[in-house]
Amino acid sequence: MTKGMLHHIELYVSDLARSVEFWGWLLEELGYELYQEWDAGRSWRLGETYLVFVQAEDRYLDVPYHRKRVGLNHLAFWADSRAHVDALTNQLRERGVPILYESAHPYAGGDSHYAVYFEDPDRMKVELVAP
Repeated sequence: MTKGMLHHIELYVSDLARSVEFWGWLLEELGYELYQEWDAGRSWRLGETYLVFVQAEDRYLDVPYHRKRVGLNHLAFWADSRAHVDALTNQLRERGVPILYESAHPYAGGDSHYAVYFEDPDRMKVELVAP
């Protein structure tokens, strides 16, 4: 373990089953393995870091997530290569996942930043970046 590295990130979601389907596929494509599983949540782990997804209680579902409000804007993950970004982009499209900044893809982050930006089921922005 390295001082300062992330231990875990916990995200509350509006529909656990839908999020598990989306995130399970994506994280396993990135090398994560299912780590924990319980009625109201799941987690996936890569090395010493894990991501946790928990079903939000009904009483907190009245205001949906929006990345431009105070709080988390997006999660960015490394891909293996540009070819990996391209392959995952194609898989995202096949799954009907909204690709953000489509007209500037794959350089929406700038001329030297090869990435795909997309949304999870709660519309959280996710980014896959080529080294």
